[in-house]
Amino acid sequence: MVGRRGFVATALLIAAGAASAQDHTAHVGGKPHPQRFALGSSAAVDATGTIWAVHVDAGRVVIRRASGVGQPWSMPVALSEADERIEADGDARPKIAIGASNELYVTWTHPLAKPYTGEIRFTRSIDGGKTFSAPVTVHRDRQQITHRFDAVAVSQRGQVFVAWIDRRDAVLAKEQGEPDYRGAALYYAVSDDRGASFRGDFKVGDHSCECCRIALRPRGDGSMDAMWRHVFEPNVRDHALAVLAPDGTVTELRRVTFDDWRIDACPHHGPSVVADGAGTLHAVWFAQSSDGAGAFYGRLGDGKVDGQRQLGGVAAEHPDLTAAGDRVVVVWKEFDGTITRLHAMTSSDRGATWADHQLASSGDASGHPQLLRVGNSFVVFWNTRAEGLTLSAVPP
Repeated sequence: MVGRRGFVATALLIAAGAASAQDHTAHVGGKPHPQRFALGSSAAVDATGTIWAVHVDAGRVVIRRASGVGQPWSMPVALSEADERIEADGDARPKIAIGASNELYVTWTHPLAKPYTGEIRFTRSIDGGKTFSAPVTVHRDRQQITHRFDAVAVSQRGQVFVAWIDRRDAVLAKEQGEPDYRGAALYYAVSDDRGASFRGDFKVGDHSCECCRIALRPRGDGSMDAMWRHVFEPNVRDHALAVLAPDGTVTELRRVTFDDWRIDACPHHGPSVVADGAGTLHAVWFAQSSDGAGAFYGRLGDGKVDGQRQLGGVAAEHPDLTAAGDRVVVVWKEFDGTITRLHAMTSSDRGATWADHQLASSGDASGHPQLLRVGNSFVVFWNTRAEGLTLSAVPP
């Protein structure tokens, strides 16, 4: 596994110096280096329009809420135990999903003693954030191996899906004398009772990339789309999409990006995927292709990508997107060596034409931006060391 600092040195990522604006933790000898800034954070919107954010404060996962752009954040409420180590950088950040009755579901990764190992932890509130359950480990497998880069989402039927990257099959292959197992695997678990218990572990597929976030998208039939960076033969790190059913059945596993990026390393850049009002899937991701290295947008088709375009310049990174009806919004950040700027791109015709916007900037370290839909509006959630948790409205 190659950490992102080493990966930047290969010049296959973004312009030199961008890593200095990020938050990363490397595990060496079973202990993490001290985190410079715990900026990994996520947000979600409940049925009332309240925005809930999870991040790390004083070494613990905490949750806060705000009523909208320009409104103050509430005092943090701790969700994890005081002595529990937390991953809170890059794609390995705490996550949050919200149910139809304002149930709050929060996951995070707890690093274990060995390098690159961890457990996926979970807590819930079924009373709108007044109280939270004691944290539990989601997966049944308790080996001291990789269970990391969690994702959580609520299906249209109210079932809670938690997915993660898992190394159990790679470990087994090595024990059986098969050292050429590529990457890791994807697993998931499902709760039918609002997070009181989970079924699983269900395997999605072998040969996922080791360190990129997983994108989950609820489908109308109660299943879940999952998109992730996959290791295709022999070492191509493009993206795959599969449909995860609540009974553990996985169907339609297919390749959906075709940049043909051949590299034996993990870029720590996961994708995002949404559907517009007509059901077309739109995605953003990071890759190196014949068109250059950077962040990309495209509409996912059958064996092709329509309308693929690069976002910003070579330093653009960590894009996110969302959609409502015919409107599609993309956001990313871009570091010029001094300032990190938050950019957005909006389309009112399902990605046929676009308008560009600059939303915010920071002269210090920052986490990954996240797009939220609040009613008929779009808001970008961003955590920076200088400004803290921020909300920026996307122009209509």
